[in-house]
Amino acid sequence: MSVINTAIKPFKASAYKNGKFIEVSDADVKNKWAVFFFYPADFTFVCPTELGDVADHYAEFQKLGVEIYSVSTDTHFTHKAWHDSSETIGKIQYTMIGDPTGNITRNFEVMREAEGLADRGTFIVDPQGVIQAIEITAEGIGRDATDLVRKVKAAQYVAAHPGEVCPAKWTEGAETLKPSFDLVGKI
Repeated sequence: MSVINTAIKPFKASAYKNGKFIEVSDADVKNKWAVFFFYPADFTFVCPTELGDVADHYAEFQKLGVEIYSVSTDTHFTHKAWHDSSETIGKIQYTMIGDPTGNITRNFEVMREAEGLADRGTFIVDPQGVIQAIEITAEGIGRDATDLVRKVKAAQYVAAHPGEVCPAKWTEGAETLKPSFDLVGKI
């Protein structure tokens, strides 16, 4: 069963952000757009390229009113050590959640139980805490933050314009569709 269009489940976790350990919960996510960016593990290979790519676009996400939460089954202590030792990870300003129990990872249904690691899963969550978009890739396939920004903009557009939908490859300012009886078979 997919978690699309479902509310995120309650959680509380320790995280690392901007040189400090903080507590994060589902209450912190409410009333704003959020992206949960799950990845297998710190100190790996594809993961830092993805997290660095998201870090490079963080200011753009912030302008859209979106908070980023990266999540792995590592601890918040490991996140700090990685942040302190890697130039790529060192530029991260968003929240890095530690999920050593795997509860959050299981809540989003991206836990690889045999390994105790998360799949590469991206979830766009609206201000009501409802999951609006999901992307899950295999271990060796990295994600693209530019496309994630595009998907966030599409989700925000659809939320602000009931009755309109964004077609394939939609970009900000492009035409949308208004599903109706007259449109059936015309696309």
